[in-house]
Amino acid sequence: MDVKKIASEARITLTEEEIEKFSKELMKIEEAFSEIDELEISDEPCFHPLEVKPDLREDEPGETLTSEEALSNAESEDGFFKGPRVM
Repeated sequence: MDVKKIASEARITLTEEEIEKFSKELMKIEEAFSEIDELEISDEPCFHPLEVKPDLREDEPGETLTSEEALSNAESEDGFFKGPRVM
C-alpha cells in the first residue's frame, strides 16, 4: 500500500518517519488479512450460542388519535406539525 497516496487522499501531512512507520504497520495488516484469506472455511452458517427469539407481537389495529387530538398540544399549521426552521 502506498502510504503517501492514502495520506494525500485523507488530506493529512506525514513526516518521512511516520510514512516509514505506517508502511510497516500496513504491511503487517495486509499479511494478517492474507492469512485469513487462506483459511479453509466450511459453508455452514454461523450460530448463536443462545436461541434468539424475536420479541414481537402480532400487528393488530387499535385506537388511534384523530388529527385534532394529535395536534392539540403541538404547534401546528394547516393541519401539520410545525417545527423550527432548519436553514
